[in-house]
Amino acid sequence: MEFEQGERVRIEKNGSVYEGIVMPSTTKNIVIKMDSGYNAGIDTENAKITIIGKKQESVPAPRVSVLQKVGEIGGRKLPKVSILSTGGTIASKIDYRTGAVTAQFSADDILNAIPELKDIADFSGRVVYNILSENMKTEYWTELARAVVEEITNGAEGIIISHGTDTMMYSSAAMSFMVKTPVPIVFVGSQRSADRPSSDNAMNAICAAILAVSDIAEVCVVMHGTTSDDYCDIHRGTKIRKMHTSRRDAFKSINSEPIGIVDYYSRKINTFGDYIKRGTRKLELRERIEPKCALVKFTPGANPEILSYYIDAGYRGIVIEGTGLGHVSTDWIPAVERAVQSKIPVVMTSQCLNGRVCDRVYDTGRDILKAGAIEGEDMLPEVALVKLMWALGQSQDFDTVCSMIRSNMAGEISACTLR
Repeated sequence: MEFEQGERVRIEKNGSVYEGIVMPSTTKNIVIKMDSGYNAGIDTENAKITIIGKKQESVPAPRVSVLQKVGEIGGRKLPKVSILSTGGTIASKIDYRTGAVTAQFSADDILNAIPELKDIADFSGRVVYNILSENMKTEYWTELARAVVEEITNGAEGIIISHGTDTMMYSSAAMSFMVKTPVPIVFVGSQRSADRPSSDNAMNAICAAILAVSDIAEVCVVMHGTTSDDYCDIHRGTKIRKMHTSRRDAFKSINSEPIGIVDYYSRKINTFGDYIKRGTRKLELRERIEPKCALVKFTPGANPEILSYYIDAGYRGIVIEGTGLGHVSTDWIPAVERAVQSKIPVVMTSQCLNGRVCDRVYDTGRDILKAGAIEGEDMLPEVALVKLMWALGQSQDFDTVCSMIRSNMAGEISACTLR
């Protein structure tokens, strides 16, 4: 049976019947988009395939403008919020005639897809760049930071940044260091696309919008707090990590409680601790960044020549993800010392993630400190990397950079408490 993409088919195999629209496939299996929204791949051998619907040309859905003409609803003026897209999108939808998921990006598209947003703010949309998040580069952070500052300067009272989830924690850390903000800056993404019944995109977007008009003037990440549709966590941009490949509650605050939650049903924010309030800081852009920094994971038996490579290649900073309290083997210490003598800051972090680096307990740790390494406190390794890139962009002076790394600049270092 010959069939084409976009045709609707019925497949009978091993006593089961499947119906759906033919999707692209890179194997001999036929892949269909079922009415449930899920895809199914089925081996065509010994399968009976019947075409039950012809391919239809995709046509744009009718567009209805739902933007508030004067930024008001019920006589109440709504705050202005700018949505900046980096490649992830809040408004994506399935075209069931072709089986494809499409992503449009205008304020009208977003509000048509998620109409609940129109009661929260007066939105405008802007595409900063359109990439998969694994293609993120340091120069894109600079472009994004400039766009954020431009929108705030032009009157935006809150910023939402739609971003792919895989590298969101790097970008949120970068914005935390690069932009001092008087208004909320909220990163949001989706673990599951809009064509799936379990998609988290609409709820995450609504909770992000609620935060964007709130009093919390920090760089935050808003994502599902549980696998249910009950609330989203508000994570500080320098304390967040993606801890699962696909769960809706993949993002967790590390070495810190979330700032709070956004209750999806009541549309209210509950905070758990201190935060920087709206309007208490003056807008400032500090976008310079040094890309030639490396994050090196120590493993048992790893050759210290790994560090020598970065030293000799002209890298300007190194973060080591060490074991336990922040350790490497004894034979790595001369390479650490050579880096520091070459005026290359070396920051020690831990693979354990939870907890604090302390190189004063064991001999190896003391030797690392004697060699000149900087304890990364309880910073996540990737946050330490972004911070080191940023610090080296702010100053050429070795001692100044080291002092910046030791200082809490954007909530990345928690207060030390005895446990």
